[in-house]
Amino acid sequence: MGKVENLCWAFLFLLITTLLIDNSFQLINAQSPEYYPVANLSTSWTNNDSVGTSYDSYPSHNLQRILVRSNFVCGFWCDNSRGACLFAILISADTYIADHRLVWSANRDSPVGQNATLRFTQNGDLILENGDGSFVWSTNTGGKSVSGLNFTEEGNLVLYDKNNEFVWQSFDQHTDSLLPGQKLGLGSKLTASASESNWSRGSFSLAVQYADGLVAYIESDPPQYYFKQYLENYLNATTTPYIQFENGSLNSFSIPPASAAQLQFMKLESDGHLKVYEWKESDYNWMVVADLLTSYIGDCGYPLACGKYGICSDGQCFCPKEANRTATSFFRQTNDRKPNQGCTPVIAISCDHSQYHSLMELHNTSYFNYGQLTYDENSNLDDLTDLEDCKKACLNNCSCRAGQFMHSWNNLKGRGCLLVSEVFSLVNTEGDLMNVSVFLKVQNPAAATTLASLPKKSRRVTIILGSSLGAFFGVFLMAAIYFFIYGREKEAKELYEIYLNQVPVMASRFSYEDLTTMTNDFSTKLGEGGFGSVFEGTLRNGTQIAVKRLHGLGQVEKSCLSEVETIGGIHHVNLVRLIGFCMERTFRLLVYEYMSNGSLDKWIFNKNKRVTLGWQSRKKIILDIAKGLAYLHEECSHKIFHLDIKPQNILLDDNLNARISDFGLSKLIDKDQSQVITALRGTPGYLAPEWLTLNITEKVDVYSFGVVVLEILCGRKNLDRSQPEEEMHLLSLLKRKAEEGQLEDIIDEDNDEMRLQEAEVIKMMRVAMWCLQSDFPRRPSMSVVVKVLEGLVDVETDLDYSFTTPRRIADAAHKKDGALGVATQLLPSALSGPR
Repeated sequence: MGKVENLCWAFLFLLITTLLIDNSFQLINAQSPEYYPVANLSTSWTNNDSVGTSYDSYPSHNLQRILVRSNFVCGFWCDNSRGACLFAILISADTYIADHRLVWSANRDSPVGQNATLRFTQNGDLILENGDGSFVWSTNTGGKSVSGLNFTEEGNLVLYDKNNEFVWQSFDQHTDSLLPGQKLGLGSKLTASASESNWSRGSFSLAVQYADGLVAYIESDPPQYYFKQYLENYLNATTTPYIQFENGSLNSFSIPPASAAQLQFMKLESDGHLKVYEWKESDYNWMVVADLLTSYIGDCGYPLACGKYGICSDGQCFCPKEANRTATSFFRQTNDRKPNQGCTPVIAISCDHSQYHSLMELHNTSYFNYGQLTYDENSNLDDLTDLEDCKKACLNNCSCRAGQFMHSWNNLKGRGCLLVSEVFSLVNTEGDLMNVSVFLKVQNPAAATTLASLPKKSRRVTIILGSSLGAFFGVFLMAAIYFFIYGREKEAKELYEIYLNQVPVMASRFSYEDLTTMTNDFSTKLGEGGFGSVFEGTLRNGTQIAVKRLHGLGQVEKSCLSEVETIGGIHHVNLVRLIGFCMERTFRLLVYEYMSNGSLDKWIFNKNKRVTLGWQSRKKIILDIAKGLAYLHEECSHKIFHLDIKPQNILLDDNLNARISDFGLSKLIDKDQSQVITALRGTPGYLAPEWLTLNITEKVDVYSFGVVVLEILCGRKNLDRSQPEEEMHLLSLLKRKAEEGQLEDIIDEDNDEMRLQEAEVIKMMRVAMWCLQSDFPRRPSMSVVVKVLEGLVDVETDLDYSFTTPRRIADAAHKKDGALGVATQLLPSALSGPR
């Protein structure tokens, strides 16, 4: 009987234990979300706790998982200190407990916040939106028969169709890293982050180019290379060049191979180093196993090894000094405690006082990329074979900041003159057989005395004029308020309040009185246009500004609102920044950052200017304009058509960087719309042929860009009545010269440097002709133009030289009713109503 009782108790204990364990597993499963590597259409994820377990990979970072596969996680990666999040892919030895490393992101330049949403739509588009519903990023795959999403074992995020063919993949959208199996080919590049804590695009890039193979460079005027390697195995007539990170190797680089149990990835760092990281299980950490470029160029071979103007010597950094002197006279350390941050000129170089420029020659010194240029026939070298000619070319070129002359060996002619507009690190070559001369442009102290004396005189005159005009202006203002503004006060105030509630927060609001003071009663006029005048001013913190004062109502009101709406909420290095505005009573003023070198037309059309734009500056300006337009057309939440691209609307800053201005005629349309129907606007001579149909796309800006490029290359206006009748119209002249094969005849005759670079100028002219195709679908997008200018894509060769013939007008007229049915109407403006 006792045995039976014991067996019963044992059975009961086993039953209870089983039930408890089963319930425990159910509880754990109920509390632990499952993550899948696939997703179906009509799925969405929100950046909050509903997505998945919140996990702190670092003390200051947070990871919200969406998809998990093997050693990769796809989800929201957030910097808690900034409240900024990326839709990203991370690699880790263990997706739940190990050290995650960022290897790809969709929105590095536009981080989102909490409650951001990722939507995989029914029509196959993957869209990232901020918490307020504003558009941030998408794969642009809507309507391309996407049927599903897969996160592969290799860490590749893929959208595929019903035939399992790839429609879009993250492996083709490069950021700063490569995973094993990932390729880097023509038309794409790795771009480093700005810093370890700033995810946005920085200055360093790695790309594959037909002419040079694998190149690493820093953005400048033009880009300055610090590494080049010819890809002999890939560059031939039958294959498209690329590099691939695979099995621990990248082309001819030697990288320790990873075992099957080890993880690797390659990253272009914010300082320009290209490093391979590997997970070390023994140390439970990511380790650098290769610094690929350093073995070729050395520690001092990087553009910012010692910062701008800094001289690198065996890991030490110091500033340039004059020959035969012990103290630094023209340069000082930017940060005394951190010599590697470079040096700063004691007196800033001013193009307005070029008579005080001189050249400071450095001994036993070379530029950082000397080794990459010496035997490179495609390098950016002027065909000057004499040191003095090289120096003279720098002094005569406002944008030149330094030069390096490569002397000959065995009494042969010099190998060339390198001129740069932005000076990066230099290298101490003492003891090396370097046959080069390096010189830096400096501003002599005499200029500082002259510059310092000017404001004092100006200030005394301003005080006298201000005191005499103050009373009169006050009386006039009161009378105007009483007799004119009072009757409109209610209407203006209501419009003003509606506007203030919707204006972008990036723009500040100024009173008219503030702007009157800042501009010294609008005393210094910088220019004048159709809707008003532009005046020089100064903010209270000393920042120079340009104030546009608009005259009248009606169209001027719309122009003002359009500019604020368009550029008040966006920012790009190649767009003029809107600082603020004034909409007080009948006053309409816009406040911009000050562009010291004025508009482009003054530089390319003024034959009497003592300092002209060199070829490298013109190339950089063309690239800047292209990047600005590409941003407007493809990278904003809405497409923005500028509709008035011309040299007068291209402004130049201190370093001759170009920025697009004047958005008074611009139009915004939905990103998924291709055309708008709108009234004719713009400037004659820059209008695309399809304007005659009033049914336009962003390609009208591409056409205007082509005209501007041609004017830059030819140094003349597109309509010049001082020319013989047969050469008066530049596009007609271009057509004739292109058909005759004599494009060199129309290169700017006053620019000797461009004559020396004839082949390169003609290649740029063909880019302009591609943009000037009268059949607008044949024109490239501005993003393609940028890639062409960066050497990543070739220029189209099958070009039509009938640049002004509207080839699609007959077809458009035939299909008029249909066209009106499919083209989108303009978006209602939040500020000014439908336009």
